[in-house]
Amino acid sequence: MTEHEGLTWRNPWFRRSVVSLVLLTLGAFLVGFVWLPSVHGDFTAEGLWASICQAAGVPSKSSASALDSKHGPLSTEVVLERSMARAGASDAVGRGATLALNCTMCHGAQGMSVSNAPNLAGQYPEVVMKQLEDYKGGQRRNSVMQALARSLSQRDIEDLAAYYAYLPKARTAPTTYDEQLPALVRVGDPMRNIAPCISCHGGVDQKLGTPWLEGMPKDYLVGQLSAFKDATRRNDSQAQMRNMVRAMTEAEIQDVAAFYARKASAGEK
Repeated sequence: MTEHEGLTWRNPWFRRSVVSLVLLTLGAFLVGFVWLPSVHGDFTAEGLWASICQAAGVPSKSSASALDSKHGPLSTEVVLERSMARAGASDAVGRGATLALNCTMCHGAQGMSVSNAPNLAGQYPEVVMKQLEDYKGGQRRNSVMQALARSLSQRDIEDLAAYYAYLPKARTAPTTYDEQLPALVRVGDPMRNIAPCISCHGGVDQKLGTPWLEGMPKDYLVGQLSAFKDATRRNDSQAQMRNMVRAMTEAEIQDVAAFYARKASAGEK
């Protein structure tokens, strides 16, 4: 038998090899792109492409576009710039302290809330600026905050942000990678396209415009995560938070909120 004949379909070994390879490929395809996606609780049969993307842990289409069509357009017009994160001048801080007298009932005299409002002491200035601008423009909704923000000038917003960023940082150390962290905080869940919380909100890589979460009231965190999940809050740029939270269960939302809230008592010891 010549070398050429050995690689033809007439060769039984060659036929068996090809058939085995085809069957192995088909089996791997069925397991990876049909069975594995189907065992996830949030799986819905939306076609072959959706199944492939589900198995790979990536969205089958633009999540922002999908949310837009269901809940309306993305609800923020704020463009974050590095200059927003700079410390304010002393006169801005002083003026911001005067303006903040209107905020003490909910956010505390020194920016530490005794209610379910967020703590603002030491919060990043660009975070405060963005949220106030979204409240002012109606992209984030809260009757009290919208009424207060509506009368603020751009300078007022910048001065308030400078004041709260200047306050003593009663917050605890940033959350960094540790094996004891909850799974979603530490590594996320790639199969559900959930990034780890610390990739944006921790000491591993703090993203511009993402708020400091350590020590926040638990009920406030649960409320905001739930609002992102059902898209009643939509002022996150490019639907970043909605993309993360929509796959989370209620129990996971409670666990993540409890973890960040516990950081307050840990820091006080």
